[in-house]
Amino acid sequence: MNKFRLTVASPDGNKFNGDIIKLDVRGTEGELAVMAGHIPFTTSVVKAPCVIWLDENTKKTASIDGGLLTVGTDSVTLLSGSFKFDN
Repeated sequence: MNKFRLTVASPDGNKFNGDIIKLDVRGTEGELAVMAGHIPFTTSVVKAPCVIWLDENTKKTASIDGGLLTVGTDSVTLLSGSFKFDN
């Protein structure tokens, strides 16, 4: 699967910066899955679990309290007031 760059930032610093295959978050209109080649957009995200897929078998789960998701042509940025990895 193709990878893309994800940057996760919160007021207390960068929480993640790396190449992933998929990002699962919850937007104000429902669940979102972002993969490489996704059409660019910006949306708000709500308090919910966030899943970062490093590859087909490896994922990192985190808790976020909402924020802003920006999907670009080759990178994604998630800004959140609070971001904490569960594992």
